Amino acid sequence: MKVVIDAMGGDKAPYEIIKGAVDAARELNVDLILVGKQEIIQEELKKHNIDGLNIEVVNATEIIENNESPTMAIRRKKDSSLVVAFKLLKEGKADALVSAGSTGAILAGGIFLLGRINGIDRAALTPVIPGKNGPFVIVDAGANADCKPNNLLQFALMGEVYANKVLGINNPKVALANIGAEEEKGNELTKQSYGILKENIKGFVGNIEGRDIPNGDVQVVVCDGFTGNMILKVYEGVAATIFDILKSEIMSSTMTKIGGMLLKPVFKKFKRKFDYTEYGGAILLGVEGLVIKAHGSSNAKAFKNAIRQAKNAFDGKILQDIKEELNRINRE
Repeated sequence: MKVVIDAMGGDKAPYEIIKGAVDAARELNVDLILVGKQEIIQEELKKHNIDGLNIEVVNATEIIENNESPTMAIRRKKDSSLVVAFKLLKEGKADALVSAGSTGAILAGGIFLLGRINGIDRAALTPVIPGKNGPFVIVDAGANADCKPNNLLQFALMGEVYANKVLGINNPKVALANIGAEEEKGNELTKQSYGILKENIKGFVGNIEGRDIPNGDVQVVVCDGFTGNMILKVYEGVAATIFDILKSEIMSSTMTKIGGMLLKPVFKKFKRKFDYTEYGGAILLGVEGLVIKAHGSSNAKAFKNAIRQAKNAFDGKILQDIKEELNRINRE
């Protein structure tokens, strides 16, 4: 498998991006195309042992910044590391693309440069989230603020395939994010979507309230991008706040410091379970190609795991399965 890397995208590019990519190449046995300013990339590669690794460097003179208009940047910066990487994926010179760069530019590139899968109306950003009883995905987490019931049906279908093929969950449970568990609860979008999901999605289990999402008992949470992004950001914020409060309380006295030392293995295990670096990034489902959006502040470990996510998606043949599921629904 060959993965094209936007080496200049992300808060810690290029050093952490290249380190993570090299670690992935060695650990996961994947080939790499590193796209960006050639001299900078080659200087960074000298810091690592790349003997026996298949790594190609493709020069790109421009960088898309987070503060730029995504659509305009994709159209105007033809020689940016991200656009060049998309072109290599589009031309079949790579099997997947991984970037920690601008989320908006990655969404725009996926839609305008790759195009959507035939039968999919909206692409969806799909992060993997740690839960009490296991990981789950949110579809959509920010690509589409306004949606129609048919969009949510497509999100559910793609999320179900992804949870099965990449997370390895047999018969994943799919639920609709809502303000109540009852079928009649919610706004017009959720009320109309409920029946459509119930009729077409095998693993649909009904509505799920926000307080139940973190349990991870449901593996696919379906919603419009506005709701999904709010869930994601609140989830991240609450987790960070809990860690900060715990740290502050532990350091508040000698007695609590001693207790903290005794509980250190427990805290480390807990932190590892809710560490975003273990999950890598969010896949952009619905486009004609495998695209992984790594966290903007990804360190080498997080970026390596984003590449792992791309490899799992490639090995799981999720694009093929999504197309087959679309055909099934259309036949029915």
